[in-house]
Amino acid sequence: MSEDTPQAKSDLVVVGDKPTMNYVVACMTLFNSGVKPVKIRARGRHIEKAVDAVELLRRTFIKDAKVESIEIGTDELVRQDGGKANISVIEIMIAPS
Repeated sequence: MSEDTPQAKSDLVVVGDKPTMNYVVACMTLFNSGVKPVKIRARGRHIEKAVDAVELLRRTFIKDAKVESIEIGTDELVRQDGGKANISVIEIMIAPS
């Protein structure tokens, strides 16, 4: 995954522990403010929630939205005990048509 500049972060929604609808609303807010496309990023067990958010956007709120790209990768994390752990990452770019 490529590193983004701090200015480019305004198009990013990072999926975590909140309910799926929070991420859908965050994407809608970005779209309504003129940001196109929006990048949805999730790691590990949150990947499923990111896919659900994209599907809710496409099927319910913005029926003409297109997934422009999907990137997958691995982030290496340093655990508290000093060991390293690999965690899966997905980035989905979505934009209304």
